[in-house]
Amino acid sequence: METAAGDEEPEHLAPDDLPDGLVIADRRGLVVCCNAAAARLTGQSAADALGRPIERVLPLEDPDGRLWWRLTDPYGGLAIRTGQPERNLLLPGGREVLVAARYVRDRPAGPLRRLVVSLRGTEARKRTERGNAELIATVAHELRSPLTSVKGFTATMLAKWERFTDEQKRLMLQTVDSDADRVTRLITELLDVSRIDSGRLEIRRQPVALDEAVRRHVELLVNNGQDAERFLLEIEESLPSLWADPDKIDQVLVNLLENAVRHGSGRVTIEVHRVPPSRTRQEGTAVTVSDEGPGIPEDAMQRVFTRFWRGSEHGGTGLGLYIVKGIVEAHGGTVTVGRSSGGGARFRFILPAGVPAFLR
Repeated sequence: METAAGDEEPEHLAPDDLPDGLVIADRRGLVVCCNAAAARLTGQSAADALGRPIERVLPLEDPDGRLWWRLTDPYGGLAIRTGQPERNLLLPGGREVLVAARYVRDRPAGPLRRLVVSLRGTEARKRTERGNAELIATVAHELRSPLTSVKGFTATMLAKWERFTDEQKRLMLQTVDSDADRVTRLITELLDVSRIDSGRLEIRRQPVALDEAVRRHVELLVNNGQDAERFLLEIEESLPSLWADPDKIDQVLVNLLENAVRHGSGRVTIEVHRVPPSRTRQEGTAVTVSDEGPGIPEDAMQRVFTRFWRGSEHGGTGLGLYIVKGIVEAHGGTVTVGRSSGGGARFRFILPAGVPAFLR
């Protein structure tokens, strides 16, 4: 193998360097390789596996109790097969493993020269499944309350419409409208989580005045009953131009401001200022939201931007900060959490400035 000038010759990859289990059998079906990961998964030493038939080293069964080797028959089955896709199988004792196989032949449809089997534990998949189950449970819980309210008020109004005054009708309709907004927001959060997880979050960039957006969202909070004196805005003049998705930036601001209002206490300070360029970062705009509440424990700060993290018992899905991180990073920015000078939580995100390349 040729290497670029100045590069070192790559070392030979040892089977034990692989993170997944690897078992290889020769043309006779005898094991010629069993790496350390496979030994851990099967509970037997690699030395004991060498030279034994692979079906005895790996006595695999499917969930219905059928012997996998009898079903697949790599040495006596169809010669046009190239392998087996990964699937969930059982080792003796009921341990689950993810198994895939590759059939190596000297020529197409020729006899099997080598059987390569990979093994992986199911812990990562189970964690994903638990996360999905928790997401479903969270959604069901969060949807039940507003939908129950909507159903109750609409059923009551339909049954007793003539008995209510106009003011009572208006109050019930406002409650229904508020609960419908809550359901809509939850659905939006779920769609965003799905897009972030799959890397399909779309960013539609256009000029965004971040200072105006911050002022607008603070004004909305005040109009919804928050004390105007609770908010302190420190906005630098002549901010650099910013191209971003205005709807997504609104989501970030709403989540951070509502998080400070709901979970914090005292004054909420919002700072917007220019970040000068450096060797590792281009010019940008930083937004910092801090409160004077109890703050976030040091041991919890690493989990703040994960799914379902909740800082208090004030409700919520625990998805807001996860979405904040996904949106900011999709813009090429960064978001951090720390402790404010007043002892509360301090969230800061930075978005890179400048015009997109396709418009230059």
